[in-house]
Amino acid sequence: MPRTGEHSPLVEREMQVMAKSVRTYAANAVRGGLIGTAETIPGVSGGTVALVTGVYEALIDSAGHVVSAVKLTVTDVPRGAGFSRAGAELRRVRWGVVLPLLVGLVCAALVAAKLLEPVLTHYPTQSRAMFFGLVFASLWVPISMIEWPWRLLDVGIAAAMAALAFVLTGLPPTSIAPNPVVVALAAAVAVCALVLPGVSGSFFLLTLGLYEPTISALNDRDLGYIATFGLGAVIGLALFVKVLQWLLEHRRRMTLVVMTGLMAGCLRALWPWQGTDRELLAPAGSVTGSVLYFLLGVAVVAVLLVAEHLAGRGQGTNSDSDTVRITHTR
Repeated sequence: MPRTGEHSPLVEREMQVMAKSVRTYAANAVRGGLIGTAETIPGVSGGTVALVTGVYEALIDSAGHVVSAVKLTVTDVPRGAGFSRAGAELRRVRWGVVLPLLVGLVCAALVAAKLLEPVLTHYPTQSRAMFFGLVFASLWVPISMIEWPWRLLDVGIAAAMAALAFVLTGLPPTSIAPNPVVVALAAAVAVCALVLPGVSGSFFLLTLGLYEPTISALNDRDLGYIATFGLGAVIGLALFVKVLQWLLEHRRRMTLVVMTGLMAGCLRALWPWQGTDRELLAPAGSVTGSVLYFLLGVAVVAVLLVAEHLAGRGQGTNSDSDTVRITHTR
């Protein structure tokens, strides 16, 4: 008989499992918050943050199963086959990872849209310097997931992708009237940044002149604009995520090489000193302060990587855990 105030071993174990689950859900909500914050920052990719925080492949895999479930529902239900196959796909989704991530992502995006807008406007050089440090340090993630040594072909493809991203991120901004069709199409392309590290959806919107209207719609709770944007995002995600899922499963090494190149090339968009047409300028003004912000960005990513590494060691190798760790070469 346990003493008064004590619990049986079974109850204690259940309490430990529950506490571990709560910590896992909270950690995934924080990861989602980081991704949501990144999605509001031009030049910073939410996919990069997902890689750094160790949830990238779980998101891609789960999104693929959701897309398959929707397709099966559309094809099976009208001919009387029921929801069995769609249900099987939904059961394969990592809901313990996805749902807390989505909650954290949405909440952080709404808050960041309100807080970051004046910061980016009044402190552009310092902001870009810190974001440059964040993405620069994040390059280690896809590089570390590729089996060494790199082949000459790997280096060539990464360099070509970096050059392509460098050119595209240097295009001068334009302005397009935010009608519903344009907003939906822009969202369909921009959402790819959520699943493609190195590509910034916010930067794409900024290039089209739709960044400020989108931020304003979030801040003003413009439900019509938000619904149109969300519909386009869902369509884009459904079209793109299955392709990326297949690439990660069957062409993993080459996909990671391409991601590395894109991330490196997109650093151009975050160079702290730029002109109004995105031309690169020589360092000027408070260079020391900008360097310190750059180092701060590097330090933030380093802390995240160390924390994920320690969490992975603490979790062991239990494949049923909802905590997703950075997976190296298979």
